[in-house]
Amino acid sequence: MSGKPREFFIHGITAAGRPFRPSDWAERLCGVMACYRPGGPVTGRDAHLGYSPYVRPMVVGNVKCVVVDERLKDLEPMAFNFVMNFARDNELPVTEGCTLPDGR
Repeated sequence: MSGKPREFFIHGITAAGRPFRPSDWAERLCGVMACYRPGGPVTGRDAHLGYSPYVRPMVVGNVKCVVVDERLKDLEPMAFNFVMNFARDNELPVTEGCTLPDGR
């Protein structure tokens, strides 16, 4: 075991097997969580739009997902709970997994 933090995949598939709506749900959720990053939010001239490395959108098998890094829980437990409760409240499946590095 490498000690790598766990990642949770929130899959955008409803209990009925349909894509979760709206179609940009993953980007919206990740946009709300963008300020939760190592070192805190960037402000001023060097600030730019970007996702947090702890909550990011991804497509897995043609399904929109949000990948949540468990380190978010250490940085801001309420933000971690918000994202996980979003999945629970909308009955979206959550699986534990890991992303593969780029250049596989």
